[in-house]
This record gives sequence, structure tokens and C-alpha cells, in this order.
Amino acid sequence: MNERRFLSAADAAEVLGVEPREIVELVASGSLPGIRVAGGWRVEHDVLQSWIDERYEEQRRHALWLESQSASIADLFGPGHR
Repeated sequence: MNERRFLSAADAAEVLGVEPREIVELVASGSLPGIRVAGGWRVEHDVLQSWIDERYEEQRRHALWLESQSASIADLFGPGHR
């Protein structure tokens, strides 16, 4: 399959399962890199995938941080400590 380098806002929205206006908002705010071409926003496919991967990593780290905040003394120092 010949994958396109650039996706329209509608195509990027389909990948993420959101509305195209949400892609436009992300690009316009600078949260998601994109370029304006012929009156519409375009997002490079590889850039979108990297952006998705970064969000996953942020969520993974946040979940680990939350988990560490609820660790018990025994979790931190081993059994026998209270």
C-alpha cells in the first residue's frame, strides 16, 4: 500500500477517532505539528505517529508516577517496616 506522506485534518482525525475540528485545534495551538496548504491543515503521517507515541509514553510515565505515590512503606522498604 502506498501511504500518503501528508494527511488532511479529516484523515488525521479518522486515525485518532476524533472530529476534524479537534485536529485543527491541536495544530493551530502548536500541540500537533502541521502545515497549512491550500487553505487546509496537513499533518505528516510520521509526525502524527510520533505524536501518538509521545502521548502514550506520557500516559505510561504518569501511571507509573501515580502508582509510586500510593506505594506502602512495605513496598518501599520491604516487609518488617511500618
